[in-house]
Amino acid sequence: MAKGDRINFSTPSGFPEFLPSEKRLELYLLDTIRRVFENYGFTPIETPAVERLEVLQAKGNQGDNIIYGIDPILPPNRQAEKDKAGETGSEARALKFDQTVPLAAYIARHLNELTFPFARYQMDVVFRGERAKDGRFRQFRQCDIDVVARTQLSLLYDAQMPAIITEIFEAINIGDFLIRINNRKILTGFFQSLGISENQIKSCIGIIDNLEKIGEAKVKQELDKEGISPEQTQKIIEFINIKGNVDEVLDKLKHLSQNLPDAEQLSLGVTEIETVIAGVRNLGVPEKRFCIDLAIARGLNYYTGTVYETTLIGHEALGSICSGGRYEELVGMFIGEKMPGVGISIGLTRLISRLLKAGILNTLAATPAQVMVMNMQEDLMPTYLKVSQNLRKAGINVITNFDKRPLGKQFQLADKQGVQFCVIIGSEEAAAQKSSLKDLKTGEQVEVKLENLVEEVKKRLA
Repeated sequence: MAKGDRINFSTPSGFPEFLPSEKRLELYLLDTIRRVFENYGFTPIETPAVERLEVLQAKGNQGDNIIYGIDPILPPNRQAEKDKAGETGSEARALKFDQTVPLAAYIARHLNELTFPFARYQMDVVFRGERAKDGRFRQFRQCDIDVVARTQLSLLYDAQMPAIITEIFEAINIGDFLIRINNRKILTGFFQSLGISENQIKSCIGIIDNLEKIGEAKVKQELDKEGISPEQTQKIIEFINIKGNVDEVLDKLKHLSQNLPDAEQLSLGVTEIETVIAGVRNLGVPEKRFCIDLAIARGLNYYTGTVYETTLIGHEALGSICSGGRYEELVGMFIGEKMPGVGISIGLTRLISRLLKAGILNTLAATPAQVMVMNMQEDLMPTYLKVSQNLRKAGINVITNFDKRPLGKQFQLADKQGVQFCVIIGSEEAAAQKSSLKDLKTGEQVEVKLENLVEEVKKRLA
């Protein structure tokens, strides 16, 4: 670099960077989500940020995501070695774009060390080389849970997912939300009953999954391009628009499965979703929190059964805030064994961005400190340190102001960082073993004996 050249130190497009108040909000949400996950017995794991490219692309599971390949930058004397070795094929590496495919590889690698059904949670950063735009990032944190079994997995695990979603979003207190539930077998079975070929069904499901993004008219156009007749298209539109409460929709589905031709797959899907709904109810999820929505398909082809999407009532434009579903072949593809699983994912970075912008969430204070011990005079620093430590031992977060500056400036510093209480000890207070405790939220200031300071602060924090 030539002398005088300026370095562009702005963040790369699509790679978020948090201020302290934003990061504290993320950590609070992570703690809340983790608590619920562990309450249901999920255990944490971590997989590498880097996987072999062939793992990420196994059986086309890249979906519509663009994978970031990685290539080390080597000095010229080593570049020739790399060119000769030719890091291709099984040696090519890339950044993981989700948690599910790496989970499948993780289970294959540790098959004999894990207990099944294996219930794990993971809250890692993933990378997608898609176009960065508002609410869409190239690096973001996902909070995932999955349960994977060998051979068979009870549908009650599917039922447990809406209960977990409900607990998380009620704890975060973001307002009313709706968990929309469907089963891919219902869609597949209905298309089969219309005489739509197997090759067309996957494309049709993908088109239906985009209904909310592109609208009904565009869906009809896309189905026409796939060779679906106008009569078939009309029946598909009528089917995915079946509405009503859960029991009404179930009744309509049962009627269709009993009267349509070639409806074995449809009937199986209806039976499965009925079992899941019964489990959701037995887990105490309020009726207002879930529904059956036949337009929910989930675009990734590895989903085979139950699927979920969660939307915020009144803020549907935010899109799904938690989604997932059941898969049968994804994990087993690495070891040639059937290993069904079900899981959900919260794209936390995107969720925080959207909820902050909508005013549904607010950032936290820039510091976790609840108290600042003011620096009135340098010779009292031993007292300030002792008082600070006594507060910390009681579980109170404290900033000790080491720098001597005017008292007004210290109050400004505390207020700017969101510290609520300031402890003021001058020479007279120190001699009398007292302090002044000021609440910056109310402006109230009281005199407190040092021996009672911990108790007083804890009482006011409570």
